Amino acid sequence: MSLAGRIAALLIVGLLLAYALASLVWLAERREAMGRMMNAYLGRDVATAVAVLDRLPATERAAWLPTLERPNYRYELGAPAEALAADELAGSLAQTLAAELGAARVGAAGARPDGELVFALVLADGSALALRAQPPRLKLSGATLAVLAAQIAVLALCGVAAVRLATKPLHRLADAAERLGDDPGTAPLREDGPREVASAARAFNAMQARIKHHLRERSEILAAITHDLQTPLTRMRLRSELLADAEARDKLLADIDEMRGLVGEGLNYAASAHAAEEAAQPVDIAALLDGLVCDGQDAGQQISLEMPALLPPLKTRPRALRRVIGNLVDNAVKFAGAAEVVVTPGDGVLHIAVLDRGPGIPADQLQAAGQPFVRLEASRNRDSGGTGLGLAIAQKLALALGGTLVLQPRDGGGLEACLSLPV
Repeated sequence: MSLAGRIAALLIVGLLLAYALASLVWLAERREAMGRMMNAYLGRDVATAVAVLDRLPATERAAWLPTLERPNYRYELGAPAEALAADELAGSLAQTLAAELGAARVGAAGARPDGELVFALVLADGSALALRAQPPRLKLSGATLAVLAAQIAVLALCGVAAVRLATKPLHRLADAAERLGDDPGTAPLREDGPREVASAARAFNAMQARIKHHLRERSEILAAITHDLQTPLTRMRLRSELLADAEARDKLLADIDEMRGLVGEGLNYAASAHAAEEAAQPVDIAALLDGLVCDGQDAGQQISLEMPALLPPLKTRPRALRRVIGNLVDNAVKFAGAAEVVVTPGDGVLHIAVLDRGPGIPADQLQAAGQPFVRLEASRNRDSGGTGLGLAIAQKLALALGGTLVLQPRDGGGLEACLSLPV
């Protein structure tokens, strides 16, 4: 369960328990008030009824009992036959009756197992009379229950609204942290709202600015080092070519070429950090991909292109897009000998997949393959020309384009690198 759900559940349960306790106290007090009211009017009404029966002939009393009956108590001629249990309310009412009728005319009093209160009374001629009364019971009307339900609903809605108001800044902060992980150059958080929220937003924006500065500084250091290495490497190559030992010369030149390749990839990786600074513009995707594939085919590479006949222009960064697709195609050709470029329009997304039938990448190493300077041990290593930066550069360029790059194994062997761009 989410934090908002837990807080809302705790708040609503607490409100309901508090409301239930308050309702129980109110019902108990109301029942006590009804008992006091019953004490007040029962004594006077019973005294009047007994006075009427005292003045009637014994043969006519039974006919008058329905007239003297009330909704919550009635009379019976004769003494009560059942056993009665002691009851606090019955005892209180018996004292009230004794005060109105006289103690000598009030006998046993108690409650039956079903809760009915029974009082043994004596008429003026000594005849027995039983008074049977129902204890006061609270009966809530439909309107009262509807009002109670409405109050509970209002409390629940207010609780949910309060929780959403309290947790909304957390959602904003979590979304911003996720965007920061994908793109350190994302827009900063708004520094408005309550004091605590604004303070957290300012701290997050300061952290984002520091991270952005550190990443830029790292890229600049990498670019400076790799750029400065080019001059001594050039001198080393010139001096190596003057060596008389052909075998040693060839080995040195091979090492220098490998170092030059690393330096070039380092420069490309450093440059990829600034890809987001390129201005976006409408791009004819079909023409861009067709030109890239034709250039590769002219260079003797086996590259095929499959795409719909009509593709709408896409507003993106053309140089970054060409570089990321070029990197993926070069990887596929280098490790598989051939590449397939497949373009598939989606719902608000354009998928550009580069497929190969090479050795592929194990599923447990797909995430590591996109990290800089990571070389996999299958065949994508330095011996086959890999520097560990090609896929890392492609990942950074994909983020700069606002898209995602996903690597996954192909059925039947090989690798699929799918670049998804928002349309």
